[in-house]
Amino acid sequence: MRAFNSPVPIDRNNSLYEVDFYAWTQRQSLLLRNQQWQQIDSANVIEEIESLGRQQRQELRNRLAILIGHLLKWEYQPENRSRSWFATINIQRLDIGELVADNPSLKPYLNEVLAAAYKKGLMLAVKDTGLPSKTFPPASAYSLDIILSEGFYPGEASDMTDF
Repeated sequence: MRAFNSPVPIDRNNSLYEVDFYAWTQRQSLLLRNQQWQQIDSANVIEEIESLGRQQRQELRNRLAILIGHLLKWEYQPENRSRSWFATINIQRLDIGELVADNPSLKPYLNEVLAAAYKKGLMLAVKDTGLPSKTFPPASAYSLDIILSEGFYPGEASDMTDF
C-alpha cells in the first residue's frame, strides 16, 4: 500500500482535518489499517463516528416524516392521489425497512421520534395541499405499525390498480 502524502501543506495551526476533509479521511483509514494508533487524530475520528450515527437517526426520522406527510396528503386530498404519492409512500416504507434491517438498534428510535416526524410530516402536508393545519389531527392518528404497514393507505378505499 502506498504511503499517504497530502498535496495540502499542513502547519501546526492548520490540521488536515480542517483544510482537506477527504485527505484527512484517507490518512486516518491508512493509519487505522496499519495500526498506527499514536498518529491517529482520535478526537476528530470519534467526532466523525458519532456524526455518522446521528446521520442514520436523522435519515430515519426524515424518511418517516416524508411517509407521514404523504399518508396525510393521501387521506385528506383523495382527489389529488397520484402514482407519485403512491410510489413515495411505498419507497419510504421500503427505505425505512432497509435502514432498520441494516441498523437494528435504530428500531426503538422509530417510536421515540414518531411525534417529531409527525410534526414534520404535517408541515409537508399543509405546504403541499394548501389546506389549513387545523384540517389535520394535532398528533398522529396512525400507530407506527400502521404507518409502516405495507398496503395501508388511509381514507376512503380507492382502487390501487389505478396506481
